Amino acid sequence: MGRGTDPMTILKALRTTAISLVAVVCVALAAATAIPAALGMEHYVIVGGSMTGTIDRGSVVFEKPVPIGALRVGDIVTYTPPAGKGPGGLVTHRIVSIRRTPGGSRLFRTKGDANQSADPWRFTLDTPTQPRVVDHVPYLGYPLAALEIRWVRMIAIGIPALLIAISVIGGLVTEARDERLLESDNRETAPEPF
Repeated sequence: MGRGTDPMTILKALRTTAISLVAVVCVALAAATAIPAALGMEHYVIVGGSMTGTIDRGSVVFEKPVPIGALRVGDIVTYTPPAGKGPGGLVTHRIVSIRRTPGGSRLFRTKGDANQSADPWRFTLDTPTQPRVVDHVPYLGYPLAALEIRWVRMIAIGIPALLIAISVIGGLVTEARDERLLESDNRETAPEPF
C-alpha cells in the first residue's frame, strides 16, 4: 500500500470491481439465452465430444426451426435418436445422407464430425419442423450447465446479494459517521450563548 492510500478507498474500488464483474457475467449469460430466444432460436449445451473440432464440448448451439423439406446433407441438427438405438437424450450431429422411403418420408442418417463412422441408426422426423444449428458459442455451456446445479445457483445468487448488502451497509455506516462528524464540527463552531 502506498503512502497516504486510504484503506477504505481500496475496499470501495475492490467492491465496485467485484460488483461490476458479477453484473457483466450475469448480463452476458442472460443475453446469450434471451436474445436468441427472442429471435425464435432454441439453444442446447453440448455435453459430448462427438462434434469436437466443429463444436466442442461445453459449447452452446443456437438453432432455428426449419421445415423438414429444407434440411440438406451437411446441416447440423439436434434430435432424439430412435428408441433403443442411440444414447439417451438429444444428439447434435451432421446429416450425412437423406433418402426417400417407399412411403415418401425422408430417412435421415447422421454422424458426429469427430466420429469415425456414421451413426448406426436411420430415422424419420415426425414433426413439420426441425431445429437446425445456425451458430454456436464455445464454452458458454459450462456456466449455463453449472447453473442447473442447486448449490451453484445459490452461490451465484448469494454472492451478488452479499456484495450488495455489504455495499449498502458500508454506505449507511459511512453516512452515519459523516453525520456524526458534521454534528461534532457544528457543536465546536457554534457561538457560545451569553
